[in-house]
Amino acid sequence: MRVEIVTTFLRITYKWARRCAIALVGGTVVLIGILMIVFPGPAIVVIPAGLAILSLEFAWAKDWLRRVKAGGNYMMNSAAGYWSRRKKTDRDV
Repeated sequence: MRVEIVTTFLRITYKWARRCAIALVGGTVVLIGILMIVFPGPAIVVIPAGLAILSLEFAWAKDWLRRVKAGGNYMMNSAAGYWSRRKKTDRDV
């Protein structure tokens, strides 16, 4: 009986330790990415990386990461459309 209590306690402790570690590391990476918006650095890469770390444990971070990915895909498609239209007009001139 005592062994079961200790096993349960260790399992709960491991879960909370893992969750806290992921929150600490992911939150730190996101904060560094936010600082990189103001200071020079690859914030566009670091913020989604932090959200990816946080999404291992938190559902809200997974939703934010999906939104960031969707926004990135939209921007890439817009840029690709712009450059393909620009190349066509350059050839016509």
